[in-house]
Order: sequence, then C-alpha cells, then structure tokens
Amino acid sequence: MKNLSKYIASVALGGMLVFASCETFELDKTNDPNFLTPEQANADFFLNGIQEDFVRQLEGDADFDPNDNWQSGGNTNGDGLSLFGGELTRMFNMAGRQYSNVYQGSDSDDEWLNAYAGILTDIRAMNVIADRDGLSRHTAMSQFMEAYLITAMVDFYGDVPYSEFGQGAENFNPKLDSGASIYDAALVLLDEAIANFEVDILSQLEPPTDVFYGLDYDKWIKACNTLKMRLYVQRRLVDPSAFASINAILTSGDYISSNEDDFQYNWPGTSATQPDTRHPRYGFNYQSAGANDYASNWLLNQMATTDDPRIRYYFYRQVSAVPGEEIDPNEEDLQCSLQTSPQHYVDGGFTFCSLPNGYWGRDHGDPAGIPPDGFKRTTFGVYPVGGSFDDDRFEGVAVGGGGAGGGITPILTAAWVDFMQAEMAMVNNAPADAKAFISAGLAKQIAKVQTFVSLDADADISFEPSTTDVSNYISSIETAFDAADTDGKWDILGEQFFVTAFGNGVESYNFYRRTGYPTTLQPNLEPNPGTFVRSMFYPSNAVNTNSNISQKTDQTQPVFWDTNASAPIAN
Repeated sequence: MKNLSKYIASVALGGMLVFASCETFELDKTNDPNFLTPEQANADFFLNGIQEDFVRQLEGDADFDPNDNWQSGGNTNGDGLSLFGGELTRMFNMAGRQYSNVYQGSDSDDEWLNAYAGILTDIRAMNVIADRDGLSRHTAMSQFMEAYLITAMVDFYGDVPYSEFGQGAENFNPKLDSGASIYDAALVLLDEAIANFEVDILSQLEPPTDVFYGLDYDKWIKACNTLKMRLYVQRRLVDPSAFASINAILTSGDYISSNEDDFQYNWPGTSATQPDTRHPRYGFNYQSAGANDYASNWLLNQMATTDDPRIRYYFYRQVSAVPGEEIDPNEEDLQCSLQTSPQHYVDGGFTFCSLPNGYWGRDHGDPAGIPPDGFKRTTFGVYPVGGSFDDDRFEGVAVGGGGAGGGITPILTAAWVDFMQAEMAMVNNAPADAKAFISAGLAKQIAKVQTFVSLDADADISFEPSTTDVSNYISSIETAFDAADTDGKWDILGEQFFVTAFGNGVESYNFYRRTGYPTTLQPNLEPNPGTFVRSMFYPSNAVNTNSNISQKTDQTQPVFWDTNASAPIAN
C-alpha cells in the first residue's frame, strides 16, 4: 500500500471542524462528507458518510475515489480489517511466506486514517450538532459504530489512541490507551446507545438514511446487546464475570436471534463508477480481465470434501478442471502443478496446489507470480459479494455478471450468536449443548445463504442443494462431533464457525487467537514462516508522526484478551 502523505488530527468546536496537520489540508471536497467545510456541516451528511466509512473499515475501498480516506487509490487487494483477518485464518488466500513481510506497518496506514481522520473525527463533529439539536438517533447509531470500530482496532493492534484523540492543536500526540480500558469504554457507549434509541423524539429529527435497519430501533437495540455479548465472549479469558454478563443478555431475549435481525451492510450494487456501490470483492473480481483474488485452497477443500451445501453460493468456478487433477500439469497456468508437495504438507496430510472439479485456488502463503489465469481461477460467488451462483456453467466472469455486486457485509448475525453459545458450552464442559448450538447456527446460516441465489437471474436453481442435502450435512457434522475427542470437537466448532463467518475475517481471526482452534488449518508453504500474527504492526505513518507510538519489535505481542501461552499452532 501507498504510505499516507499526512496525518490528521481534528476536533469539533461548536459544530465546526478544525483540521490540523503537518501539511495544508484541502477543504474543497464537497462530494464527500469527510471533507465538509464548516458551513456545510450537517448531521445527516455526517451520518451517511460514517455509515459507509464504517463498513469500508472492514471491506476496504473499491471505488477509486481520490476524495475518500483510502489513500492507496482503490488498491483493494490489501485493504480492510476483514481481509487481514480472513487471510490469516484461510478464509481468503494469503500470499507471502513470512508473516512479518506480508503485514508490514505501511499496510495499515489506510485503515488507521479511515478510523481516526475519517470515522471518529466525523462522529465527534456530528455529535456536537446532534447534542445541540436533540438528534438522539444520530448519536445512538454513531455510538454503536464507534464501539465496534474502536474495539476492532484493539483486536488488531492492541493498545491504541482513544481518550486523547480529537484534541486537535492541544495534543498532536494522543497517548495509547490500554485495550482493556477501551473495551470498558465501548460497553458504556453501547449502554448509552440503547438509552438514546429508547428516547422519544420528533419524527423530523429522525435520520433520513439508515442503511442497516431502516430506522427499526428495536433491531438496533438487539444489535447493541449482541455486540456487548460478543465483547464479553472476546474477553472471557480475562473477565471472570463474562459468563454472567452473557447469560443476562441471553435471558433478556433482546439480542439478534433470527436472520431477519442480522446486522449487515447491503451493498446497492450495479454502479461501477464513482461512487462504486458494489461489494468491494465483487468489483475486484468481476472485471473484463477476469478475477483478481485467489480462493483459499484450505476453505475450498474443507467445503468440497464435506459436501458443504454452501459451496456453490460462496464460490464460482470458471472452469471444470485444474492442472494436475483432471488435466495435465501446466507450469504456465499453475506453476506448482509440476512441483512436489513440501514435506510438512506430506507429514500433516494437507492438500497441496490443486483440487479436483475445477476448484482453482492457492495454498496458504503461496508467493508465486500471477499467470494468465484470470478466467480460470475460482472466485467469489453469489454469497456474500453478489457474484454468480455456481451451476456448472463454467463461464468466465463478466462485469455486471451474477448479482452485479449487490451483496452484503455481515457484521453481527444470529448464526454467530449460536456459535458464541457453542463456544461457551464447550468452555463449560457441555458438549451436547455445544453440538445443538452448532446445528442451530448452521441451519440459520445455510437458510440465509440460499436466499442469495435470487440475485443471479441466470442461475440454474436445479443445482441448489435440496432440503435433504442440507439436513444430511448438518447430521454429518453432528455425527463427527459426537465421535471426536475434546480437541476434535473444538476443531469442528472452529471449522464450522470459519465457514459460517465467511465474509467477515474479524470474527475468524478473533476466534482463532482466543481459542487456538481449529488446529486443522493448512499451514504456510514456508516451513518456518515466523510466529503467527497475534497483533498487527502499528501503521508506519502513525509511528512516524505520533511521539507516543513506538513500533512493536515483532507481531508476536498478544492483545489484552489473548492470555494463551502461545500463538495458535496451525501456522
């Protein structure tokens, strides 16, 4: 990624934005709410921008808009917290044999800028207006997004600036706050958000745009409680009262428990020009030159070998055969098809290089160059990015194909709540309960995924899995779970959660570090890739401009809630 050219500190004073930086900051950015002049400040405009920037913190930038917070200019392949976490947990392909080289400080400059100079700065400015004008709903929505955002920053970077952020010229070097204190502050924010959602206000004070719930505040309150539950699960290793707090929320019943209540961002799709309103992964892969991303061989193999009914929705195959499988090895298209499996892959029984039936992906850490395979590699399907349903048509991707990018970014879902409860059951030595929660989560998520076939008008729905296919799959997971020992049960829980969390790498990355499972992940091609990333390097620009931030010596430093003796073993 391109290094940032400026570091911005900002503060809201009487509804006016005051920007300070080591360079002149151009305010003539009337097309983007992040660059409003003081006289243009409007709570509605701010909230609209905050909502989009919030989801782009997960998904990165794909609209190539020079006015937004993503200074890399739309280089989406390395952007977004979800992509970072998804690559590390084999949900997406990671290229690079040494973890310290794959994730350098400069790779997080955009995420840092979007979080601080974008989202948090806009929230601070908007809240001045909201407090003045009694816009409680604006405030509540921003409090939820701030709580999610700042705890996600803790999850990836550890201690980060928070309490001193936004003081402008009074403090260009905000201190690092402990991750634990930030989690505490986020829980308070969520309680305040709930209170603000419950306040009676005049209809004319409602936000004009709520891209998440369409102004259904009961659902917002469920989302707040679900995020609280998620934070308690996340810090359960350091919080003796976590289980009691989780149970109190579950007892209340006021949390996300059905697919209809899922907290997600619905990408409008269709537009490929500024602003690009398609799911970023769609925009990056449904191009005239073919697909850009490689699918993870681990995830492809995991789903294909277990007859997972979601595979045709998650992935779209452009061809029916892969070199080294149904057709002869081909060095030009798939270099590794002429190579032998590394010894640690042989010893562990891991798949190497190629998979049958056209599932054309890459191994974890494969650093090979890019051959002319844009119309051959397996790419994203109709869920969650709004691509094409895999009905064995074996045609190359096309701009506007499938669902035209009208997919979703899942952020909090009912299925994930079931998996949280499964984790708690395993911790409390109640495997029978854990199995029931896994099954419930699978049933919810598979049903949700199957609705996405309607996005692809060209889909041959005869290829959809039947009700029997789905029930047989869930039964097979239950049978395997019953037959496994404790570690095996944790592996199954982890594997199924990773597949179910597809589309949000924050969740899989947190689960992996918190539990150490699954241990079945395909290892890096490099036998000695360095210790698994337990927290990211601080962004280079932040280190260079804030005297209170010193770069970490390495990426082995755990975040506050990760008290495990070592990093996960599936390196």
